[in-house]
Amino acid sequence: MTVPPGVGKTHLAIALGRAVVEAGHTVLFTTATALLADLVDGQSKGILASRMFFYGKPKLLVVDELGYMPLERQSAHLFFQLVSHRYEKASMLITTNQSVTQWGQVFGDDVIAAAILDRLLHHSHTFMVQGESYRLRQKRKAGLRLHSAPPLES
Repeated sequence: MTVPPGVGKTHLAIALGRAVVEAGHTVLFTTATALLADLVDGQSKGILASRMFFYGKPKLLVVDELGYMPLERQSAHLFFQLVSHRYEKASMLITTNQSVTQWGQVFGDDVIAAAILDRLLHHSHTFMVQGESYRLRQKRKAGLRLHSAPPLES
């Protein structure tokens, strides 16, 4: 099942991150694209260990928009390394538009996706956010006539 854009996943992640900060813990928010570009860059420059340390340090790492674009093999392996590095030491909050059953396609490899999910889901809580896009709802309230889009495939 694909989760539609604009239903509040990022907004919810930011609110949860703020609550963690207010509780006195460190939080880092990043998009999956920026995170993986930074890890790939760190690997190419021979400083991957310091990048892993940086992303391993916050009590909560929020990774937004994972799965909007399929990952290259190198990025998938680096994400696995990061998840393994943080496993049982610190928390991750991930927003995605893909159900976990689709993560093999996101990571381009069913085995790496299973290994990532094994670690992420072990101590997790998952939330499925559904509904109409808030942005489109605002346009509709403003009087804009929108043609309904075909339903997203499951």
